[in-house]
Amino acid sequence: MILSVPNMTCGHCKAAVESAITEVGGKAIVSLEDREVEVNGLPESTVLAALKAAGYEAEVIA
Repeated sequence: MILSVPNMTCGHCKAAVESAITEVGGKAIVSLEDREVEVNGLPESTVLAALKAAGYEAEVIA
């Protein structure tokens, strides 16, 4: 699944998003330039909750 993470604006944000997804058992490919993250191996609800807990709102776009 691909998510839009509009408030991911810097290298620290990228690392925090990757960490939030990794901590719940997923794998993430993060594009800071596009403000998107591709996640494999987790249900949508788990990913969105992990990102929200880390301070990032996200929306599934694909």
